[in-house]
Amino acid sequence: MADRIGFPPAEVTAVLRVEGFVVFATAVVAFQFTGGNWWLFLVLILAPDLAMLGALAGQRVGAWSYNLAHTYSVPLVLGGLGWFSDVPWLLPVALIWAAHIGIDRALGYGLKYPALDHATHLGWIGKAKRAAKLADAG
Repeated sequence: MADRIGFPPAEVTAVLRVEGFVVFATAVVAFQFTGGNWWLFLVLILAPDLAMLGALAGQRVGAWSYNLAHTYSVPLVLGGLGWFSDVPWLLPVALIWAAHIGIDRALGYGLKYPALDHATHLGWIGKAKRAAKLADAG
């Protein structure tokens, strides 16, 4: 079932999930080494998920806003700007953002398919994942 809509094989998904955990761990260690404020970390770690509010405008807009907030490109650019400019607050925000994306990927939450509810580039999530497992077992 999963291969019919473009999900990667289990071996590839496993590598992507490990990669997500490595990004998470690296971002957290870098946050510690740069003297990041852990209160700020706790406040902002779930902030990228506010992009899910885009779903109020429809599934396609919701997927677009979620994916924009869950690509490594944006925190990498922010982190680079923070590192090389005189805007020191950008680096810790970027590290928190990258940590969020990394842990999401490690847990199996990937970029959303705009036309398929509960489908990500890492596979099904939520109720659809349970339904897919039951269908594969039966």
